This record gives sequence, structure tokens and C-alpha cells, in this order.
Amino acid sequence: MPRVTIIGAGLAGSLLAIYLAKRGIEVDVYEARGEMRLEQVDAGRSINLALSDRGITALRQVGMDEYMLAEAVPMYGRMVHAPTGDTKLLPYSGRKGEYINSVSRAGLNIALLNEAEKYPGARFHFNMRCADFDCGSGEARFDSGTIVTNDTTIATDGAGSAVRQSMKEQMPNFIESSIFLEHGYKELHIPPRAGDHQLEKNALHIWPRHRFMMIALPNFDGSFTCTLFLAHKGENLSGNEGAPREGESSQCTRPTGRVSASTAAFDQLTDDASVLAFFEKEFPDAVPLMPTLVEDFFHNPTGNLGTIKCSPWNVNGKALLLGDAAHAMVPFYGQGMNCAFEDVRVLASLIDENGPDWQTTFADFEEQRKPNADAICDMAEENFYEMRDAVADPVFQRKRELETKLEQTYPDYFSKYSMVTFREDMPYAEAKARGNAQDQHLMKICSEISSANDLDLDHVIESVRRAN
Repeated sequence: MPRVTIIGAGLAGSLLAIYLAKRGIEVDVYEARGEMRLEQVDAGRSINLALSDRGITALRQVGMDEYMLAEAVPMYGRMVHAPTGDTKLLPYSGRKGEYINSVSRAGLNIALLNEAEKYPGARFHFNMRCADFDCGSGEARFDSGTIVTNDTTIATDGAGSAVRQSMKEQMPNFIESSIFLEHGYKELHIPPRAGDHQLEKNALHIWPRHRFMMIALPNFDGSFTCTLFLAHKGENLSGNEGAPREGESSQCTRPTGRVSASTAAFDQLTDDASVLAFFEKEFPDAVPLMPTLVEDFFHNPTGNLGTIKCSPWNVNGKALLLGDAAHAMVPFYGQGMNCAFEDVRVLASLIDENGPDWQTTFADFEEQRKPNADAICDMAEENFYEMRDAVADPVFQRKRELETKLEQTYPDYFSKYSMVTFREDMPYAEAKARGNAQDQHLMKICSEISSANDLDLDHVIESVRRAN
């Protein structure tokens, strides 16, 4: 039987182990971290994930979709929180049954590990950090001194992939681009009250503040996992991001307990008073819900946000990059996990076609997936600015209302978001091209009206069909 080395026992690596083991392929999975089922999940890595149709389809093929959805929380739209405390729900879709699901990263990872270990051909090795991969011999070398050579190696070791780094150093034709946002992120927490959610349960909550934002995703236990997205350094804000708001001084002041919104950044929030002052000004409705705000802020690490693209993804059948190792993206479309799961499903279908002809399979995989991975990476970065800025824009809100009406009325109409999130049959690249053209057209229409109710929907849908 073929024998495959998988580097990384995260979500993609664990799901891939199940897919391969089901096909009778021997699998050895090596994970740099310890056994997560025996250890506490690190702060900053327990952020919820948005499971949608592409990921659900991949789970369904190994019989795990219903199991995971049983403890997921449906989210039907974005609940936008204004600075005044007013809220407005922007539905994700106008069709019934189209929503995304908030799932626990750790819970999903553990479920995948448990399922993979039901197959005798799948073996997991923890505390085994890959140090190097030899592109010539196909040897994977680990910090422990262990050297492993199987029929092929598939790297699912994330954005910091050791295998990708080795390919970059050893392959003259290897190209990599890394683009990091000036913003970072920090995990925060809203606990349950009397065992129930303190905010609307079935929504992704978002506090858009133009230069930064906070989001909150519901957990099954009644809590919310919050994420603050904020510039690392106040002085590094580019363009008009650092411009003062109307009525604000352009002077950057840093007295204890006061941070100007025009320069708000992680490096400005250095003590309890400055953190509380910032949150009370920008997210006043959230502060009473977050009793451990200051403790969480200083205890939890600040993460980076970046996009990584590279080529080629494979080494003559000896190794393949998959998931974040091949195409790390920022989290703002909720597609990182879903895209990686789709990678696994597509790779498995190619193995079914080609058998263990790794060179042909890996080349076909890259040809199919790279244009689509590049497309969702671009859309994820674009969606950061939509979530941070546009969702508070009245024109954008009218566009979303119009899109919802169109989806309710015309079965063949899909918004860009729906194409990406609810159309697993549509490649990401096609969704990007069609969605961008459609968005531009609808934004122009909505900039010229005061209410979506004023529009003739038949006229609008015909114009959309012509634009597509």
C-alpha cells in the first residue's frame, strides 16, 4: 500500500488523514505541538471558525457533517453595532437554509483526530517538529533527529510551513509572496449569563469603526469569542486610516487612560486605563458584557494577519503544499478552513482518478486549485475593508437589502458573498470575477436611491444578468 507522510495535524492534516486512510493509504501524521486532547488550548488559538458549504461538503464525504453541525451555532447574518449602541442585522442570504455555522476550532480538530484514529492505517506522532525537507531525496527531518522517507509528503503545517521554507531555499524556480496587514488581532471573551447568550445568538456580531473593528462569534455554551482587529502601531497607519475624525484633533496624544481614535493601535494600549478608555469610547455596549476584558487583553497574545502565495506547490511528486502551507489568507471571508477542506476533497478525487501517481496528481491539483486559492486570498483581504468600513455605509447597507430581496425573488440570483459561501459548485475564481462585476453594478444603483424599496426588481435583475 502507498505510504504518505503528513506534516501537521491541524484541521486540514487531520481531515486529509481520514480521506487517505479510507482509501487504504498508510498515513503517518507528524505534529509539532503536543497532543491537544491532553493539553489546554493556547489563548489566541481558540477563535471560532465559520463552517460553510464548501467545508460541510468535505466533511459530508467522510460522514462527519451532521456530527459537527450538531454543536455548531447557525449565524444568519452580520449584526452591526453602531457606536451609539444601535444594531442592524444584514442577512447573509435571502434564501432559506443559507447560513454559516460558528464552530469551535479545537472541538473540530479533536473530532477529526478521533475519527482518523479509527483507521488502523493512520498514525499520529506529536511533539515532532519538522525542521527540514530534502527536495531531492524526499526526506523529512525533525528536531528530534528522526528522518522519515515515505512514498510522498503532504505539508499541511500552516502559514509558517517548514516544508515550504525548504522548497524556497532549495528550488531556484520557487516564488513566494508574503503580504502582512498593518493590523493584528487579539482574542477576547464574552461569557454566558445564566447559561445563555448575552447578545443575539444567531448572528456574527461586528463593531465596524473604519480604522479597526471587533467581531464576536457565538459558542454552543452561551459565550462569545471576540476578536479585536487593530493596527499594531499608531504611527504606521497608511493613507487616510490615521486621519482624524470630524471634530478630532490631528495631534497624537498618549496620556495614561486616553487614546485618540485617530491613532488607536495596540502599541497605544499599554495599561488598564488606556484599554478601558478605548473600549468604553469605541465599543460601549460591549464593555458591560466583558468582565475579564483587561485581563484577557494583556494575557492573550497579539497575532499577525497576512496573505501568503507561492509557486510551485509540489516537488516532482515528492511533496505537496496544501491548505495554509500553500495559500495562507486573512480570516475575513471565513474561508481559510473551508478552502483547505475543499483542497482535501479535490486532492482525494484526483487520487481516485490517478492512483498513487503522485507527480501527475500533484500537478493536476495545483493546476486546479492555485487560481482559485489566489482568488479567495484576494477576496479575503478585500473583505477586511468591507467589514471594517463598508458595513456601516448606508449605500452598502442598501445594497445588502437589495441583494436579499433579489435572492428572495429570483432563484438564479446569487450575491458575491453567496457565490463564495453557499455555492461549493462554483470555483472561487469565477465567484470573484462575477461577484466583483455584480457588486460594482449594484453599488452604483444604490448610490442613486434612498431606499431599496423604490426599485423595480424585474428591471434590476435584468440589468444584473446583462452585467454578468
